[in-house]
Amino acid sequence: MTHPADLSATDLLHCYRHRTLSPREVTESVLSRAATLDGAVNAFVLIDGDRAMDAAAASESRWMKGEPAGLLDGIPTTIKDIMLTAGWPTLRGSLTVDRHQAWDEDAPATARLREHGAVLIGKTTTPEFGWKAVTDSPLTGITRNPWNTAMTPGGSSGGAAVAAALGMGALHTGTDGGGSVRIPAAFTGIFGHKPSFGKVAAYPASPMGTLSHVGPMTRTVEDAALMLAVMAEPDARDWHLMPHDRQDYRIGLNDGVRGLKIAYSADLGHVEVDPAIAALVEDAVGVFEALGATVDRVDPGFDSPAEIFRVLWFTGAAQIGRSLTDDQKALMDPGLAQIMREGETLTVADYLTATTDRSALGAHMKQFHERYDLLLLPTMPIQPFAAAQEVPDPARQRRWFEWAAFMYPFNLTQQPAATVPCGLTGDGLPAGLQIVGPMHRDDLVLRAAKAFETLRPFRMPPVPKGG
Repeated sequence: MTHPADLSATDLLHCYRHRTLSPREVTESVLSRAATLDGAVNAFVLIDGDRAMDAAAASESRWMKGEPAGLLDGIPTTIKDIMLTAGWPTLRGSLTVDRHQAWDEDAPATARLREHGAVLIGKTTTPEFGWKAVTDSPLTGITRNPWNTAMTPGGSSGGAAVAAALGMGALHTGTDGGGSVRIPAAFTGIFGHKPSFGKVAAYPASPMGTLSHVGPMTRTVEDAALMLAVMAEPDARDWHLMPHDRQDYRIGLNDGVRGLKIAYSADLGHVEVDPAIAALVEDAVGVFEALGATVDRVDPGFDSPAEIFRVLWFTGAAQIGRSLTDDQKALMDPGLAQIMREGETLTVADYLTATTDRSALGAHMKQFHERYDLLLLPTMPIQPFAAAQEVPDPARQRRWFEWAAFMYPFNLTQQPAATVPCGLTGDGLPAGLQIVGPMHRDDLVLRAAKAFETLRPFRMPPVPKGG
């Protein structure tokens, strides 16, 4: 029998409806799993078992009356410690945040999940202010990959990815300003979706501005579709938010990819890819051809936008620093402190040039998708590397975005992009296939991901040692 903590949210809702499992039983199972395993991986900043069990009991009472509160009633859920959660501190991986203040407001996604009855069990780890693509911080230390605890799970939503992979909750929130949902999802072998910008409300606004997206991280595509339908409900605190389309992303999820015209780029024309990753992604692309899609081997045709991203990202980092004292800055991750200083040297002209070049990239990709329904490419060009390092090769690389070149282009263009696990390397580490769609076609990205998942389902990692 499948352990309750390993069931998808969709399966759990079926069990609740038919009274074969209760929210209390499931929450107890998840909390027990976290108590057993989190010591080895450090996915959580905070676990609030008492509050979770109270919420589970209330959910169970509603189910017994046949009156569930919403689409997610009784589902164990985690919140990334970047997002406000009433009753819990939101410390953002930083020693500079005062935990002794009023924590009485939910971020929009937190609020929507709570309104739909999700059982919030805790908050997951992040690097300080989500600044890099690995997960370690001055506040919480090192978060580790469940497939090999010597390796990083990626970041910045690393704690959420690890919790998802190990069944420490069914639904998990992530944020993605340059790959922070997709990188750790790929490195841990789960599903992660970066929605179209403006699809999910964000508040307070990210210092990284319109690069940042909020999205679901789950073990199945259907769970992410369900979660996105809830998270995408409106909230007036985000003035960038698109009009709510009331879309249930589960509708049409099983329609497949037959007849779609899909582009596949192995390297975007300029990215060096680990041969083990390249082989797994090439094999995964064949699944789409087998399912009836037309796949053309073609690059989207843009040069590396690394400099555009660097200017915008470092400017955002400088914005973080403007509200901090010198004493607070001395407590920070040295890498973040460094890019804050570099960001302060950038000029208005630098920023405007980057913004203009970003607009051209967005227009280019919009035209590309007039010819192709979807773009397939590797999620990551490399395998997970040693934990507590910002880069895998310090002799050749200085900053994280140098090894995440498949990620940030689609933050710049604001398109929907998801990663699906597509196998294990010879070292037993996960690889991911990235699926990118036109703006506002999150439904199509999810549909393609579901078609792939049907033939290549998620695999649980081995139980990590040291918990």
